[in-house]
Parts: sequence; structure tokens; C-alpha cells
Amino acid sequence: MRDDEAMERALHIAATARRRTAPNPWVGAVLVRHGEIVGEGATQPPGGDHAEIAALAAAGDRAQGATAYVTLEPCSHRGRTGPCADALVAAGVTRVVVALADPDERVAGQGIERLRAAGVDVVDIDGNYRDQAAALLAPYLHHRRTHRAYCVVKAATSLDGRIAAADGSSRWITGPEARADAHELRANAQAIVVGAGTALADRPALTVRDADPMPRLAPLRVLLDARGRVPAEGPLFDSSLAPTLVVTTEAADARTLDAWRAAGAKVETLDPGAGGVGVDLDRTLELLGRLGVLEALVEGGAALHGALLGQGLAQRLVAYIAPGLLGDGGRAGYGITGPQSIDDFERWRLASVRALGDDVRLDYEPVVR
Repeated sequence: MRDDEAMERALHIAATARRRTAPNPWVGAVLVRHGEIVGEGATQPPGGDHAEIAALAAAGDRAQGATAYVTLEPCSHRGRTGPCADALVAAGVTRVVVALADPDERVAGQGIERLRAAGVDVVDIDGNYRDQAAALLAPYLHHRRTHRAYCVVKAATSLDGRIAAADGSSRWITGPEARADAHELRANAQAIVVGAGTALADRPALTVRDADPMPRLAPLRVLLDARGRVPAEGPLFDSSLAPTLVVTTEAADARTLDAWRAAGAKVETLDPGAGGVGVDLDRTLELLGRLGVLEALVEGGAALHGALLGQGLAQRLVAYIAPGLLGDGGRAGYGITGPQSIDDFERWRLASVRALGDDVRLDYEPVVR
């Protein structure tokens, strides 16, 4: 088995673990000896085995003299489990092919150093697989580098960029395939975020339904309500569905804060946002990062989308485009002030395109300058 074939298998295994490992990374490991796979494994839920340990357990004595293919640098510290680098050495693995170095300050190259110090041949995989691993682990990598949640802005709009008709109605702009895909998007996140306007207009549950596989834990529902406008009622405050966090400011009435807490929600008070509007979004993403949220999916509304995009806080934009027009009276999907000149037009990089029935999903990433 060639290096590229084994790493491709490791990446596939890593992807299967994505929804069960946070705040740990989803990693895949494959052990190959004499051209044959002798063991493989993926990261288990927190407290369980890392991918390398699972692969070593599957291989047993056959790990002696094997090559390990891992999608992320083996850890070098003792947390809930022991160092994976040491376990590979103890098992007699003689070669390790690594897709990515781990930016976690507890690792940051030390795992590779420990392997090499023990005489293990450590090899970097070629750029194609390195890029695939980086894309797969993008939320984790961002979280470890910035200590903030990776922010995905999601919107469903008409062809002319509207999220609702003139009367405010917006239910089912997109078709069933796109709506099902949006639940897969939710299942990849550890938090789903909405602003007060969306919470009042839609009374959302913000839960994951019919995803395959379902996440190990229901994503945290996050309400951004700077002034205490949203009453502590409805599905968003039903703690039997999922936990809820309200991020607010000192402008919210104390009685409202008490009602939120009485309903079972956790409440955090931050400074106001830019110009005294909303909550400080950068500090919100930092707060979510401290809570172990690797990926935060922001579902609305337009003002919140615009603020995140305008402040350069979004790492990904997912746009579901429905095949219809809502006209000038429709409500805009992104509440952002555009550039005065085309010279200031900021282009995003198209990461992927997918047809979902008659709808289209477009994934964009900001262009790093």
C-alpha cells in the first residue's frame, strides 16, 4: 500500500469521528506493515482512546515494524490519556507519516520531536493530503491558534439575495434537500447562534434533526440578546431539547436575566458591540472557544450576519440559494454596508458548489491577504 492510499484511508476514518470528539480533534490513524493494513482507528469521545491508541490496540503485536499514517501530529502530553508519541515508540512503530503539525501549545511539534529522538522516521505527506487534512480539521486548527470558535455564517436566500418576503414570511425558501443538508451542517457544529430578532420572529428550536450520524451531544443553542428582548419561553428555552446560552449586556433588565436563568439557560454578560450595538461579537466567539466550542454556526438574522462579515469574524459563509425572486420589497439576507467603490470590493474564495434539488449550496472562505 502506497503512502497516499494509506493517508487517504486515514482521512476517511477521521471524517467519521467528527461529530463525537469535540473539543478534541477528529483524527484518523492507519498502521501498515508489509504493504497491508494491520490496524486502524479514529479518535473516541473525550476520555477515550486517541486514534493512534485505537489503531495500536487493533494491530497488537503486528504494530512492530509498521508505518503509522496519522492525520494530525501525535500528542506529546498527558491529558485524559497518555502521550500517543510514546505509545507509538513503545509499540515498535518505525515510521510515521504525518499530515499536519498540531498547533495546540501542548504539542506544537513536540510529538514529532519525541518520535525522531526515539529513532522513528517521521515523514510529511505531500501537499494535496496536507490540504485535505487542514480542510477537515479547520475548526480545530482555528480554535487552537486563536482560542476562538470557528465561525460559519449560514443563510438561505432567494436568487436576488432576500431571506423573507415583503410581509416578513420566510418559511421554506429552500426545498427539502437543502433543509436536510442544513441539519447536517448543524450536526457538525457545537453551537448554533441566532440574534434576538430571529428568535422573536421564528421562535426556533435550533436542534439537529435526522442527521446521519447524529452528534454525540446536542449543539449548544446561543441567543445574542443585548437588551433582553426575548422572553424565556418557547422551544429555545426548552432544556429537554438542548442547552441554551444567552449572551447579553448590562442593558438587559435584571428580571429578564432572572427569567432566563429560571428557565434553565446559562447567561453571560459581555460589553456591547461596535457603536454600542448588540453584543461584542469577537468576545462572544472567545467565550464560546473557552466553553469548548470548536465550530459555531450562525443562522441569523441579517444584522448579525452583516456584523460578523463586516468585522471580518467569519471563517466560512454557506449560502443556500433558492430558485426564485422576492423582489425589492423582500428582506435582505446580509445587513452589511457595502463599499463605496468597486476598488474596495472584497472577493471571497469559492470552496465548493453543490446542487441540492433545485437549490444550490455555495461555500465561501475569505481571501487571506
